[in-house]
Amino acid sequence: MIDMFSKVHSVLTVTLGNGSEFADHVRVASKTGALIFFAKPYASWQRGTNENTNGRIRRFWPKKCDMATFTDEDIEGSILILNLTPRKVLGGLTPLEVFTGRRVALIP
Repeated sequence: MIDMFSKVHSVLTVTLGNGSEFADHVRVASKTGALIFFAKPYASWQRGTNENTNGRIRRFWPKKCDMATFTDEDIEGSILILNLTPRKVLGGLTPLEVFTGRRVALIP
């Protein structure tokens, strides 16, 4: 997370789940200066962007589908589509535009 956050201009807050993968959150907060919050269990509205993205992912890969049948190209193509989709929460920008700080012309 620290490496990923170093690639963007600023991270003010981060809301995490309650999994053990976030046990080192104090180090992340101290290295990035971000405020770390934890969502309450079963409170999906506290992780709005995460839940929205999960719904978008399910358009490509429904629950219980066999992920082993997808090629790396299938997965990379779906990730690219997700990252090139404008989001209301990002002011109409795409995640790629926000991450890179550069606009992407989707229509020539």
